[in-house]
Amino acid sequence: MRERGREREMRPKQMIGVFVVASMIFLLVYTQKRNQGSAGSTSEINQRAFMKLHDDPHDVVWIVQFSDLHFSVHHPDRALDFKNLVPPTLAMIEPSLVLITGDLTDGKSKDLLTMKQDEEDGIRSDGKSKDLLTMKQDKEEWMEYDQVMEHVVEKSGLDKSIFYDLRGNHDNFGVPAVGGPLDYFSNYSLNGKQGRNGLVNSVTIQTGKRRLLFVGFDSTMSLGLRGPTNLFGHPTDKLLSDISFELSQWDSQSSLPVTKISFGHFPISFSASSYSGKTLKNTLLNHSLSAYLCGHLHTRFGKNLKRHHVSNHRLLSQEYMQLNPHEILSEIVKNCSTEAATPTKEFWEWEMGDWRKSRAMRILAIDRGDVSFVDTDIKSEAKTTIILVTYPLDSRFMSTILSARKYICQEVDSTSYGTIRALVFSSSPIVSVVARIFDSSLGYLVIMEEFMQKKENESASSREVLYDVPWNFKAFEDPSPDRYWLQIEAIDIKDQSTVTELRPFSVHGLVAKVSWTWKEFLVMGCQWAALYFPIFWIFYIFMFSVLLIPRSIIIFSKTQWSYKNFIANKNFTTFIVWVSSELYKIPKVWFLVVAYLCYLVLCPWLIGQVLTDGEKGYMTYKGWVLNINSIRNLDFLGYPDIMVIVFPHLFFVVLPAVLVIMALAAERAMYQDFLLSLSGKKKDDYNKRSALSNHDRNNSLKLYLQKRWFRIILFVVSLAICLKHYQNCRALVKAYEMNPLAHFSLYCLSIPLLLAYVVYKTGKA
Repeated sequence: MRERGREREMRPKQMIGVFVVASMIFLLVYTQKRNQGSAGSTSEINQRAFMKLHDDPHDVVWIVQFSDLHFSVHHPDRALDFKNLVPPTLAMIEPSLVLITGDLTDGKSKDLLTMKQDEEDGIRSDGKSKDLLTMKQDKEEWMEYDQVMEHVVEKSGLDKSIFYDLRGNHDNFGVPAVGGPLDYFSNYSLNGKQGRNGLVNSVTIQTGKRRLLFVGFDSTMSLGLRGPTNLFGHPTDKLLSDISFELSQWDSQSSLPVTKISFGHFPISFSASSYSGKTLKNTLLNHSLSAYLCGHLHTRFGKNLKRHHVSNHRLLSQEYMQLNPHEILSEIVKNCSTEAATPTKEFWEWEMGDWRKSRAMRILAIDRGDVSFVDTDIKSEAKTTIILVTYPLDSRFMSTILSARKYICQEVDSTSYGTIRALVFSSSPIVSVVARIFDSSLGYLVIMEEFMQKKENESASSREVLYDVPWNFKAFEDPSPDRYWLQIEAIDIKDQSTVTELRPFSVHGLVAKVSWTWKEFLVMGCQWAALYFPIFWIFYIFMFSVLLIPRSIIIFSKTQWSYKNFIANKNFTTFIVWVSSELYKIPKVWFLVVAYLCYLVLCPWLIGQVLTDGEKGYMTYKGWVLNINSIRNLDFLGYPDIMVIVFPHLFFVVLPAVLVIMALAAERAMYQDFLLSLSGKKKDDYNKRSALSNHDRNNSLKLYLQKRWFRIILFVVSLAICLKHYQNCRALVKAYEMNPLAHFSLYCLSIPLLLAYVVYKTGKA
């Protein structure tokens, strides 16, 4: 009884102790989260950075962006040029931020043939036999990146804290886990070394008149598959929520206007939706974003990789594709009442090219809330002077519907329209800056030419690179957004002239019409994550329609579908049914084609090593499967990244192979008809056929060889298909370290063996 009493006396004391400890833990965690400035988010989100610039009456801020550096041990010139060219350029520009949007290293090995070619071109090579198709992290490349960036920070004289870099898909090849021993980004990147280990980082720059919010994010897949099936950004629901949370951090404070800019590696067109179906595009549209900066696509697809996104539920096609950089050219706001002033959800997406080959650098400026940029090649052009026009905006790639509304409804201080403004960065003193306006309706006649003056700053630490000149902007009001064109020329003390390219402008804020090339449309206009399954099933609908529908027609029709029937009734339907009927005369081939198409849907295509640590998985048309916990609940990874394997195989191997097989069957029928025309079927022709001399038979043989020229062409096409298939298989063998016979024998051998069998089977009448 006494022991029980003592226990009862101890319980209240123990409860008090537990309560005190729990309270201390709670206060510690709460205080830490408040200090991090990320209340309401998880600890994975990094600290929010805040920068307050010196009071600048001009309200202009500029930053620098690089992307796709691809530092490689096999191409040392990339890192060497960055080390030599970037520090003096940054020292000249003095940006407030430096953004590096992904693909910091290359993550590829190199094949022997490419290395020999490089040696012939004078590029250093280590002489080892490697293969460019094996994609995984190289520690030596990351160490080089670390050393180069330390050099750039030191020689440029900039604060290291203003440098932000992001992980790209090349920086994620084969990485099994973030923070693991193979995750070199966390150890050698600028963000990693400064403790910015979260997926979302934000920095706010405050001037005397506004706040500029920059939000960067890492949307690479959490499990870094090897390439080529590591091509898309994979934002999760949590990542999209964190991006939204960071973009809205100043929304409740209306003391200063906020300009929001986001940056990442992947374009919207190469970003998959989240598990619940949410998209990066809709997340950014919800936050009055000015621009989204990205890379990934390089310049080989074109230099016009810009896209204007607008939230418009009437255009359902935008879920799958957009035909031009801006499908909605402009919206003239006629009703400026408060009730009618529904904010338009929009933002610009600007892909910038690459350092890898183009040595591209972007300078982006925010002038009184208006965002503009200029891209330049800092090597080939050897620029000592760079000019960035900040107002008026380029009506092709910078004007927005909101800017048109503000002008028409006079919601912006008219003084912002009263001057032409430009930033002029130069390593030599500038003697003069001239602004010229051309009228395209008059044959690009110069209608205005004025000298611009440097804007002096009272603060000794302010950068005096802003030039402006007053103008009568009302005189340039015109319903055409590309009637007037602006050009600025700067001359330095060495009498060297630098001239900007002609660019259209519209003081109304109207958008000039621009068209993509077909390459630019494919990479920027097509939403591939949404298009993958529709394209896949359209292919199968077409294939089975060609294989099954004609067979049904033949079964239920009394018409004889033959070559003679096609000659007598030349139309597309008769042609398709006749060709299909000839394929059915080789039933084994028809069955094997159908079986192979079913195999590609129902069975794994290949088994390979998708991670650097040796874990294997198998790939289907839905994606990669690594852990088989339940057959009914498989976790598919790398969707829609696997389209880079699926589509080339379907459209460049399977489809042409089936068409060639059908053509070979049809050619055999044509040859049989040709032989019948020589021999004849009538009895009264029998004696004539028997009397054919050897000379006549030789002539018939020559005629037969001449008649089968189409078969020779089909044979060459078959060889080309097999060569393409061999190249694809070789790339997969190297990429995922596979044995062709053990890991994807059906994928490798089916098409070549099928073509060989059909060529043999149709060789004789």
